[in-house]
Amino acid sequence: YVTIMTGLPKLPGFEFRDPTFSKYHRSQTFALCNGYKLPKTSFAGVGGRELNSNSIKYLVNRDPVPYDPSLTYGRTRSKALPQFLPHYVLYDKKCLTFKAFFKQSVVESPNEFYRVRQVNIIYFLEDDTITVMEPKTLNSGLNQGRLVRRAKIPKDNRGGYWHWKDLNVGKDLSLYGVVYHTVDCDVFTREYMQSQGLDMADAEEMPVDPYTQMRILQSIPKLTKTPPADDKLRRFLEFDGKILKFHAVWDDRDNGGSLEKYEILYFLADDTVLVKEVHERNDGKDPYSVLLRKMKLPKKGDAEVTEFYQPKDLLVGESIFVLGRTMLLYDCDPFTREYYRRALCVEQRAPIDVSKKAPPPPPQQTPPHDGFGSLEDSLQNTLSFLPKPPKKDVLRQLLNANKYLRYEMVMDAVHPEDEIRRFLLSYSLADGTCKIHEPPIRNSGILGGKYLKSTLLVKPGSDPLNPDYYTPADFYIGAVVTVFEQRFRIVGADLYVYRYMQANPHKFPCEVIENVRNYMFNMGYLRGDVDDRMKENQDAERKWDTDTKDEKELSEYEKCLREVKVGGEGYDPEYEERKRAQLVEEYEESIKHKSTVQPYGIKPVTTTCAYPVYIGHVKSGECTEEDNEGEV
Repeated sequence: YVTIMTGLPKLPGFEFRDPTFSKYHRSQTFALCNGYKLPKTSFAGVGGRELNSNSIKYLVNRDPVPYDPSLTYGRTRSKALPQFLPHYVLYDKKCLTFKAFFKQSVVESPNEFYRVRQVNIIYFLEDDTITVMEPKTLNSGLNQGRLVRRAKIPKDNRGGYWHWKDLNVGKDLSLYGVVYHTVDCDVFTREYMQSQGLDMADAEEMPVDPYTQMRILQSIPKLTKTPPADDKLRRFLEFDGKILKFHAVWDDRDNGGSLEKYEILYFLADDTVLVKEVHERNDGKDPYSVLLRKMKLPKKGDAEVTEFYQPKDLLVGESIFVLGRTMLLYDCDPFTREYYRRALCVEQRAPIDVSKKAPPPPPQQTPPHDGFGSLEDSLQNTLSFLPKPPKKDVLRQLLNANKYLRYEMVMDAVHPEDEIRRFLLSYSLADGTCKIHEPPIRNSGILGGKYLKSTLLVKPGSDPLNPDYYTPADFYIGAVVTVFEQRFRIVGADLYVYRYMQANPHKFPCEVIENVRNYMFNMGYLRGDVDDRMKENQDAERKWDTDTKDEKELSEYEKCLREVKVGGEGYDPEYEERKRAQLVEEYEESIKHKSTVQPYGIKPVTTTCAYPVYIGHVKSGECTEEDNEGEV
């Protein structure tokens, strides 16, 4: 079938398309290897197919005689054969050098029992011979130099000789009855052995000859140092008035004492020490400041004093002994630090904190409220010995003087007669107190008047010592307010409440603002806002019309509108009325609360009465047969 298709002309409908051939991408020119682009040596056709040039079908036997490039360019010169070098020429003057030693026993000598003699074992690669050389030591009294002459040294009794393959570092070699121990070799030996496949061991330490070491120590001259003469006059003239001052502490708390502080003064003029006791105000101690008079301070309290304290012995952080007392040096003055830095090249340590750490005060506990007075007043009396009134926020009172948020409430009634009662809740912005007033109802039997004086209302369930008070954010239409176990429900609010929310939106949740705004809109309190908004929109539209109107030249359409008094300077009452109605409808739709979220913070109402109430038997209003008989 393929043969038949290949003979057809290239015309539409006469082409053969392989359905298995789905990839048409071309082969890349470079291959990515370790982040580098390298040219490829083999290529593939479109879709990864094999190229015809790589197939044996592509080969065409055009010339029966193979092509020989030498016929055109000539024969190349053959590579020269390597030159033959005999063994003794190749390894001439090449030697393997090993450092070794052997021990020679010494008899009839009280100073030494053996000697360690260091030698060099040299192996000649040209003829596999070995020689042993000992470096000469001055005045040794030994025959040094060549110990073993150069020759092939037998290895055993079977006729074998020592070969370079038998040599290594750390190996014992027996040469004519003397055992040599190799400890190291030179660089050429290591490289040659490594090239032949043998790794040399690590170098060992060459032992020291004890007798030679003793002679070296005896040859060192003994030097004596004459102590310098103490020139008291020079010291007085140079160091008079220069004192090293240290602060020390003596811990006697284990014996029932306390932590005592002292000052140690070191006089550089005569190397004497003075110890003074540091007194604090009202410490109750005897008024004696000097513990140790000016004298040289011995290091040990033995009967025979041989050593005294010097400046090098007085360091911060170290302890010294003063007449049987162990004192810790915890600080020094700046002059002392500078003297040690310049004269002795010693840097004194940082000061050590030895102050008594006061125990942490016990946590302050607030006593429980006894019920008399307010909680703030009782808490203020616990903070000072003399009773003081609680501090008030004067700035808040000045800014919010005579400002109240008024809400209308109804009682969460248990009795039917309480359903008609109305209450007015006034929240003071100056001090956060609430007062409740009940308007009198004529002919109801309810006197009305003050229901609750100005006080802070505590939320139910809060901590008595840290109560949580009611704030304006808790008051909204439908909210339940608990006043001393009596539940009230807010059903109305003053317009000033909504104005205050608009001025301070960060103090109220969004749900509370929307709740009050919907109430104000339904009650008709925002009618003036709607009119003002409409007037602003009309003024803005008229201003836009005035700004965009061309006074120089009017089109025929604009002239027609002016004649019928529509737009421009004309006035159409019907158009204005329709525009006003449209704006009112859009504004009413924008301020309506359309979310289905439950009103913020409304608590479930329980119908069970908190107090046991007995009303008695209520007679039914229906007529019975007994009533009818009585009438007859």
